[in-house]
Amino acid sequence: MFTIGDFARYGRVSPRMLRHYDAIGLLRPDRTDPATGYRFYGAAQLARLNRIIALKDLGFTLQQVRAVLDERVGPEELRGMLRLRRAELADAVAAASLRLAQVEARLRSIESEGHMPAEDVVIKTVPAVRVAELTGTAASYEPQDIGPVIGPLYEELFPLLESAGIRPTGPGIARYEDASPGAPEGSGDGGDGGDGGGAIVVHAGVTVSAPVGPVGDTGVSVVELPPFEAATIVHRGAMDDVLPTAQTLAHWLEENGYRSTGYAREVTLECPPDRDAWVTELQEPVERV
Repeated sequence: MFTIGDFARYGRVSPRMLRHYDAIGLLRPDRTDPATGYRFYGAAQLARLNRIIALKDLGFTLQQVRAVLDERVGPEELRGMLRLRRAELADAVAAASLRLAQVEARLRSIESEGHMPAEDVVIKTVPAVRVAELTGTAASYEPQDIGPVIGPLYEELFPLLESAGIRPTGPGIARYEDASPGAPEGSGDGGDGGDGGGAIVVHAGVTVSAPVGPVGDTGVSVVELPPFEAATIVHRGAMDDVLPTAQTLAHWLEENGYRSTGYAREVTLECPPDRDAWVTELQEPVERV
């Protein structure tokens, strides 16, 4: 038998914690001296203590821990529960990291206000272009919704084109449109009162010279994009940091009497392994106010 101090030391917990677990009936001592009130524990109780700590550290409340242990969950089932909880926590960490990156991007946008050269904006006619593309749907135009959709689309697109014997002849072109029925392409209405909060159709494409139409049963389509008048600006760096560039473009449009008529295309001019070295041209369709 071990004193509460020794048992706490072997379990890597505090005696105060063991007293609390005793008080709430979660881990009773194996024996309590009736004269002194001293608590004594057996080595076999370390197994229950390990389960308590593991479940608690994974976010279960003590009430939930008691319910799990009272059902006499076996090692395999408990291991499965812990793996599931570990996966949930990993997802939460990834989501928190993504939110942190978005906050940092927004802070960089605030810090760069008024410091980006608006003279880099150029009005030009973008010629017609033929692209092979895969399409998906994102919940919104927010980065945390677009990124997980467009990344896998591009990862799938190039192997499919290679297997079909189609070689890219120019840059990648990503474009967006509202998914809501009846909304004109790039209207920004999103079926939600014009706040852009609706679902977005994501087109991940690359310039090709192949015939227009579906590419077998791959899901890839070759489409001809018509020419349009665009306000363009070059963004240098990862697309996670595109916000300051996009907002510089917005300020320029307002100050120079133009109105956006759709979502900006993203034309990848340079795409090295280092995302911070990417060069992307934003091509936003516009018209004079």
